[in-house]
Amino acid sequence: MARMVVFRELGGPGVMRLEDVEVRDPGPGEVRVRVAAIGLNRSEVLFRSGLYIEPVRRFPATLGTEAAGVVEAVGAGVTGLRPGQPVSTVQTFSMNDYGVYGERVIVPAAAVLRRPEGVGEVEGAAVWMSYVTAYGALMETGGLRPGDTVVLNAASSSVGLAAIRVADRLGATPIALTRSAAKKEALLKEGAAEVIVTGPEEGVAEEDVAEDVAERVLAATGGRGAELVLDAVAGPGVRDLARAVADGGMLLVYGALSGQPTPYPGIELGMPPVAMRTYTMLETTTSPERLRRAEAFVASGLRSGPSGPSWTARSSWRRSPRRTATWSRTRRSARSWSPSPDPRPPARR
Repeated sequence: MARMVVFRELGGPGVMRLEDVEVRDPGPGEVRVRVAAIGLNRSEVLFRSGLYIEPVRRFPATLGTEAAGVVEAVGAGVTGLRPGQPVSTVQTFSMNDYGVYGERVIVPAAAVLRRPEGVGEVEGAAVWMSYVTAYGALMETGGLRPGDTVVLNAASSSVGLAAIRVADRLGATPIALTRSAAKKEALLKEGAAEVIVTGPEEGVAEEDVAEDVAERVLAATGGRGAELVLDAVAGPGVRDLARAVADGGMLLVYGALSGQPTPYPGIELGMPPVAMRTYTMLETTTSPERLRRAEAFVASGLRSGPSGPSWTARSSWRRSPRRTATWSRTRRSARSWSPSPDPRPPARR
């Protein structure tokens, strides 16, 4: 038996329950992992709440796609992985089929990455989702090149911070958008070439601030615009973001934080030569070749310098609903959770 977080109805953190479940042997193409730490992601909050891009198909349901631990057993046909090997998991699967909020979990072998030497359990559970998402969006789908400019909103999120670092490492210029002036200095320290505060200031209408984004980007690029805009918010704001895209560039929508309908702005802007499309990390993780390149890129960054999350916590399994509720309310910029064996208060770093 092992403890696993499950939920039997849609709702807030209170619907989660810690239950003892049978631990089965991995089937063909599967791996059993003893979990040391899990990553907390917005997708899990949305899935549990019934707001995710795919619905919950059955109850009881499980949660989680990102974890770090060691291999316990491998199923038939699995090669390159062995018991005792330190690993991390990434999302290649539906949470309707697998979940990693547990002590001992089964996942597809395709979702298991070898954890680089020197990368701890907490970092190993927190780095892959954000960095693979950013890498895939910027390099595989967005085609970002040295000398290009990328604009990204929700810049202080884990993916936003990862995108700043990926762009900087590539030799591109990241321009960060944030609603809070208090985050400006921190984003500059993270590597943003410029930070544009989009939050409304006293006496300034919201639409005037949003319109200024395009003007600032055009000014920063000599009138050219950004080759890529990475949008985690969607909604009506895509109109203003599209104005900041260079001819031949792309507006890449990978989130919907606004919760509002998202128009296609091309017609009302005079049909500029700008592409607009959506993106999810699954485009990268479900392609063996793309995932191989992403793993190599992220692992190289981990070996060459700090790339990990800026906020972590340690807590026991019995604190799972409380920890998730706290993270959901605060929406920290980066996140992981290591289930320590005793219920000591969490320590931040």
